[in-house]
Amino acid sequence: MHFSLDAEQQQFQESAARFFRDKAGFERWRASCEAGVPFDRALWSDMAEFGWLALNLPEDCGGFSAEPVYTNLLMEQAGRALSREPLVGSCVIAAKLIPHLAEPLRGELADAIMAGKAVVALAHGESQARFDLADVQVRAQEAGKGYTLHGQKSHVPDGAAADWFIVPARSSGEARDRDGISLFLVPASSRGLTRHGVRSADHRHHARLQLDATPVDTNALIGKPGQGLELLEMAVDHAIVAGLAQAVGIMEALRDETLAYLKTRKQFGVPIGSFQVLQHRMVDMEIACEEARAMLWQASSHLLSPSAQRRRAVSAAKVRVGQTSLFVGHQAVQLHGGIGTTDELIVSHYLKRLLMLESSFGHADFHRRRFIDADAELAAA
Repeated sequence: MHFSLDAEQQQFQESAARFFRDKAGFERWRASCEAGVPFDRALWSDMAEFGWLALNLPEDCGGFSAEPVYTNLLMEQAGRALSREPLVGSCVIAAKLIPHLAEPLRGELADAIMAGKAVVALAHGESQARFDLADVQVRAQEAGKGYTLHGQKSHVPDGAAADWFIVPARSSGEARDRDGISLFLVPASSRGLTRHGVRSADHRHHARLQLDATPVDTNALIGKPGQGLELLEMAVDHAIVAGLAQAVGIMEALRDETLAYLKTRKQFGVPIGSFQVLQHRMVDMEIACEEARAMLWQASSHLLSPSAQRRRAVSAAKVRVGQTSLFVGHQAVQLHGGIGTTDELIVSHYLKRLLMLESSFGHADFHRRRFIDADAELAAA
């Protein structure tokens, strides 16, 4: 698949690359991880000043309503830098759902995100769901002029530092019914909400949530009561593509790091990159990078398509980019030898991040089934 950037997009790409190269180097990343902070607040503020946190926010809220290509370009560079800033939750998922939030909360949240003063996390994971967004057991019960939420969320990406949570809860129906799921915007300070922080292998700070009669107002509803699943699927598909863009950025960084190593590491008095078998492996890594990029842009081109087409394209890309990214990650570690597994080398951290991205929002088997279901839906239409 051929894709080329126009002059404005190239300028944006160069600006993002320069920012992460100059301000988000590996040593600063390691220092931030060792300090135990969820992410670099100074970098987050800098991103707000560049306007990147407003890329996906609607224009009537002061955002840019940017085309998906701009999110991809930013996420690729964020991937290269192993950025731990909560770009996906706040600037993709929340930004895509904000248009369906009522005023005044809509404008207030958009302003806070743009200014870098609010972190939003999607609390969608439940222990029994196995990535199925329709499998929701957290209950929303009507109470006075609002609702109370009851249940547990087992995995909330970047939830340890979130100021707000987007919580899918079942207001009617049974588990796995597509109807009856409502989306709520819940402050982290809400009564009855308990957060337990957990840290992942790639040094990101996630959380588990316990909701014990947590009160929410009707103004905190995102969309219509009981009709939140399609909105949630749309936002998550945008998040999946943002994750794929990060994976592509990491893959290309691994390719570059490995090629540089093969040119400098010597054995028998010559660079090991002169060995034909290693040249073949580098070619395989390059082919995998190109295939992943093609799948990324194919999925991006369908983000605004009807639901079944979007789901089919996104799931196909999720499966294939997951496969190619892990291939590149493992090849890079093997070609570096033992040093490729050490904490001091960025290669090992790239592989850990790719492993987490591969399972984020569904592993390969889940998305194969999702692809088949969407394909059948299109064939029956």
